[in-house]
Amino acid sequence: MTRDDEFRQTFKIKGRDFSHAGGVSTEIKEILQEIGIPTQLIRRVAIASYEAEMNVVMYAQQGKLILSINPETIQIEVEDKGQGIKDIELAMQEGYSTATEEMREMGFGAGMGLPNIKKNSHVFLITSTPGVGTYLKMIFYLDHEKAS
Repeated sequence: MTRDDEFRQTFKIKGRDFSHAGGVSTEIKEILQEIGIPTQLIRRVAIASYEAEMNVVMYAQQGKLILSINPETIQIEVEDKGQGIKDIELAMQEGYSTATEEMREMGFGAGMGLPNIKKNSHVFLITSTPGVGTYLKMIFYLDHEKAS
């Protein structure tokens, strides 16, 4: 259920589809620019959404990203069906990566995805079930005072 003053859009993400990787985060950036969100906040949302999108492309069969915007927040939820994360605490450490050699050759797998999402989000939640998938929730406050 959405509020009357809320914009909501769902994007599908296909696993292993590197040729379209980054397309969802680019669309989100364009939507935020169109509605006049401050550039600094757009940058944070774009980084976090790109990292989340790439994790789905690299590690899941499929996923969806839900963008919700209301007068107080921008919220992004990402849910995927995939291998899940065995040790979230370890995965949150900068530099830790389970990327394959093929992914590294394409320039991915530096182990900064989840740390970058957390650093750029005002609120970051993650749950994961190995063999089932992962759920991320990111909240970005539009009010500068709440953001600090």
